[in-house]
Amino acid sequence: MSSGAIYRALLRRQITLALRRPVQLINPALFFAIVIVLFPLGLGPAPDTLSMFAGGILWIVALLANMLGAEALFQSDYDDGSLDQLLIAEQPLYFLVMPYLLVQWLLSGLVLALLSPLFALMLGLPQQGIAVLMASLALGSGVMSVLGAIGAALTVGLRRGGMLIALLITPFYVPVLIFGAGAVRAAVDGLAFAPYLALLGAMFSLALALGPVAIAAALRISADA
Repeated sequence: MSSGAIYRALLRRQITLALRRPVQLINPALFFAIVIVLFPLGLGPAPDTLSMFAGGILWIVALLANMLGAEALFQSDYDDGSLDQLLIAEQPLYFLVMPYLLVQWLLSGLVLALLSPLFALMLGLPQQGIAVLMASLALGSGVMSVLGAIGAALTVGLRRGGMLIALLITPFYVPVLIFGAGAVRAAVDGLAFAPYLALLGAMFSLALALGPVAIAAALRISADA
């Protein structure tokens, strides 16, 4: 079987598994919605206050929602032995982990980016910031998905690995959060937001290039442990 056929088969498998587990499918979006609804109760209903912090709030909640689904990324494959088959496959593990990253980004990144305008309007984010919010979340969530996958690969097989993943990857999430929220803030203030998006795009490209290498190495370390 060619590498392309294996890649497509893995992609179909990950999508099928995600559709068979609707709880994991809706968890990030549900978490995102619940926390966003709670913020006005904590900060008060003042529109000016909510509008001022809307970009940062949305980005922080998106970061936490992305982290929520990272723990289970490779866990089921580890439990049923599928991960061992990937590790001994003839094809480079670099390419075999790509479908995992793509499906993870679709579920915890792209979906949130598409839903973000609704929640942005709930928090009173000005119109000029909404398109930038969607673009920054689409790029930034890709970076966070790769970072989350590295943490998941390092902790696969460990009990209660979720807290360890959070400790490992949160420091690397911080630059993504800063540039993502900064892009939205710049757009709202009428300043140049393109440099922020360019930096997020560069981080996304770097994550795609080097992330699978780190994930493959982390999976082999975890398998040998």
